[in-house]
Amino acid sequence: MFPDLSGKVAVVTGGGGAIGGMIARGLAANGARVAIWDLSEDAARRQAAAIGESVLPVRCDVLDRGAIAGALEETLAAAGAIDILINGAGGSRKEATTAPDLPFFDLQPEHLRRTLALNYESAVLTAQAVGRLFAEKKRGVILNIASIAGLRPLTRALSYSNGKAALVSFTQWLAVHFAREYSPNIRVNALAPGFVLTEQNRFLLLDEKTGEPTARGRQIMATVPQGRYGEAGEMVGAALWLVSDSASFVTGAVIPIDGGLTAFAGV
Repeated sequence: MFPDLSGKVAVVTGGGGAIGGMIARGLAANGARVAIWDLSEDAARRQAAAIGESVLPVRCDVLDRGAIAGALEETLAAAGAIDILINGAGGSRKEATTAPDLPFFDLQPEHLRRTLALNYESAVLTAQAVGRLFAEKKRGVILNIASIAGLRPLTRALSYSNGKAALVSFTQWLAVHFAREYSPNIRVNALAPGFVLTEQNRFLLLDEKTGEPTARGRQIMATVPQGRYGEAGEMVGAALWLVSDSASFVTGAVIPIDGGLTAFAGV
């Protein structure tokens, strides 16, 4: 049975996407009031409409401090408080990923910086804004959506792997910082999803013309002991546990949800 989150208010950045959206649904289903912060207002509104009246859609560029401040003000005006922050914004992009026609030597700095910022800096900025509230009231939970790429760098996905590795390090640093400097009741953890097929990574895993698995997709399936991609909904159970009081002694943890991939030595 999932924990009762009645009376809690949660912010989910990137909540218009696959994983963030499913976590938002899980939070709402278990009693939380949810604010979905997403760069795409349409995506946030679609998720909110699908979930119900307990969800507030908010357009927010999580790389813009002014936009974050505005989203924070809008959320507090509507909900009165924030208890949980889910940093789900992130993703990869072709321009920051090596390919037969895009070798490492030709990757452009602006694309590398953008991907790194989206996967790492965005979490820092939102944790600064919302974390200040947690520090004032001596309580709160932050859950970062990292990746197995932050634990083991993925071939081709240079900047994405770098960004997720930075996010893993930031999770552990911030967990200690908040517990030591402000309150042990402020907890910071991360999930590290494995390969979940989404619109952001489809170009790597499926042939755009045929829809069949790419060579990379077939290689991945051969290294996942459970032999399949994960589903966004399979991230929800661990997320709900980590943000609940059931995980009150868990902070600084990074939990892989990857079908056994990071445990597999290849033989």
